[in-house]
Amino acid sequence: MADLSNIREHMDVIGADGVHVGTVDAVEGGRIKLTKADAGEGQHKGHHHYIAGGLVAAVEGEAVRLSANADVAVTFEEEA
Repeated sequence: MADLSNIREHMDVIGADGVHVGTVDAVEGGRIKLTKADAGEGQHKGHHHYIAGGLVAAVEGEAVRLSANADVAVTFEEEA
């Protein structure tokens, strides 16, 4: 797991396959809180989702790179 203290608001969260997963709103309790704009549709719309810090492979420039492909990473998202 990468050092989460290097993650800042508005950084892109990118899957291992290079696909955009979301945008960082904050880091809370060892998890990345994604902006509400990345919440999806239907019942998922309008509230924050979280990505476990354990999925972070690296923090590079303005991007958080995950160790899982985007389609897999979203299955691990937690809702708030």
